[in-house]
Amino acid sequence: MAVSRLFVANRGEIALRIVRAAQAQNIETVVGISDADRGSAAARLADRAIVLGPGPAALSYLDPRLVVHAARASGCDALHPGYGFLSERSILPRLCAQNDVAFVGPEPDMIDALGDKLQARSMARAAGVPLVPGSDRIASAADARREGDRIGYPVLLKASAGGGGRGMVVANNGDEAEAGFAKASAEAQAAFNDGTLFMERFVPEARHVEVQLMGDGLGNVVHFGERDCSVQRRYQKLVEESPCVAMPDHVRSELHRAAVDLAKSVNYRNAGTAEFLYDVQRQEVYFIEVNARIQVEHPVTEMVTGVDLVGEQIRIAGGAGLSMRQEDIAVSGHAIECRINAEDAARGFIPVPGTVTRWQPPQGEGIRLDSHMTQGAVIPPYYDSMIGKLIVHGANRAEAITRLGDALENFVVEGIPTTIALHRAIARHPDFIANTFHTRWLEQVLLANPNALAE
Repeated sequence: MAVSRLFVANRGEIALRIVRAAQAQNIETVVGISDADRGSAAARLADRAIVLGPGPAALSYLDPRLVVHAARASGCDALHPGYGFLSERSILPRLCAQNDVAFVGPEPDMIDALGDKLQARSMARAAGVPLVPGSDRIASAADARREGDRIGYPVLLKASAGGGGRGMVVANNGDEAEAGFAKASAEAQAAFNDGTLFMERFVPEARHVEVQLMGDGLGNVVHFGERDCSVQRRYQKLVEESPCVAMPDHVRSELHRAAVDLAKSVNYRNAGTAEFLYDVQRQEVYFIEVNARIQVEHPVTEMVTGVDLVGEQIRIAGGAGLSMRQEDIAVSGHAIECRINAEDAARGFIPVPGTVTRWQPPQGEGIRLDSHMTQGAVIPPYYDSMIGKLIVHGANRAEAITRLGDALENFVVEGIPTTIALHRAIARHPDFIANTFHTRWLEQVLLANPNALAE
């Protein structure tokens, strides 16, 4: 049955994005908010906003029972979790099912399986998807040394649960592998309440490439091309683009096939992203993980395909199935996205809350801005520092970079520090223009220059 009233269990730009996608399908929207978000753009645009209880504002979006109760009490027949918060917690879709609320996302068992990286690796192996050479579970520092010696250094110790760079340590020899085990395990335990680790071969100059997928839960899966997310700081993506022009067509085809085969093998439902490491020198791709939700960087895919991915998510959750075949999807031109954060680069990129005293975003052909900010908006201290995503589209990568540079020069924000200057430096750097960067380029090259952010 088609969705008639959608509960949005998130905040910021993604909440606003979901509301707009639902309204495009004439679906009523209810947004769950914290006290800090009473005046937010999503709360103003939605048909109704419900405050999710008293207490610390950061916790309002993290109580699954409260969120589902609010959805049910407001007469919603579907719930969209966005990304972050509860989006990859299987308890949320389980509670939705118990309360006759359609969950806009994968099945709970699938979320659990893919949330464990070791289990996801096993699923990928069974589907014939290439893996980064690595290990199974590492139980001790001695295991770490032994597996590192077997795989060959450098290696990367990784948390099996969670992500975002936490619980990840590079080791260049056996001593570092033993020391890294304790550090990575402690970080993983603190962040995810699970200190389980495994190990992968570390590729120093790799690209991080991912494939956007959509499935109907019946074995039918389509992809929407790939995204290159290699401009990162501390394993956090800052710039994403589509397509990955550093990849030859035969590797691109293999990448798409591997991602689709994996999703088909598990009857994946709704939106997901299969992430891979691309070894440029070997021209090989290796599976990393699947993110069982819509991702921050989905707009770059929308810009090159013309498909409303969030709208497609909602239709699938309502039982409509996939609205397109693979042959209906084509990539046109090139798109680049910059994540704009309220952070102070001079103080180690520390998040800085405050009031936006001037907000003058760029406008023009091929420019899209996904943001909940307006002049006078208050950025509270409780949440992620991202305040917007600037996306540009061009006929090719060179045109997209030129358009990005112009858009960033015309993007004026006052009252708070932002990472706009960082993105300007990236857009004009010869390595970025020549497409010769890798996942550690930002830290090793651009930010290693003390004058990198000088305007």
